[in-house]
Amino acid sequence: MTPTEFIKTQPEDRQALMTALHETIMANDKTVIPVVKPMMGKEMILYEERSYMKYGLAGTKNYMSLHCLPMYMNAPFYQKFEKLLPAAKFQKGCINFNSADEMPPQAVAEIITDCAAISIADMLEKRKKK
Repeated sequence: MTPTEFIKTQPEDRQALMTALHETIMANDKTVIPVVKPMMGKEMILYEERSYMKYGLAGTKNYMSLHCLPMYMNAPFYQKFEKLLPAAKFQKGCINFNSADEMPPQAVAEIITDCAAISIADMLEKRKKK
């Protein structure tokens, strides 16, 4: 399944926002390749850097989520992103939202631009060597 096909399986009222977020990720982080794979018991779009998950875009019954590994590993990013998206609900490494009001693509573009500079693959590969 392609990311576009995955988005079309989501409720109709979510498709435009999920498409905008997908396009925002792809435009602002050239290090990732989108694939649809299972994670945490459900299929989602995983944005992989050299086969390592960097972001994930998911739809659940009650909300949508953007999983962001660079945010999980970087407290200053987490705090900055909370300020950019005050209406969204933050967990350790993901942002849950229901609408574009909670997750405006222009704010997400800033988040992804910041995160693009972090190589998750390099960090994880260095960790393996230790």
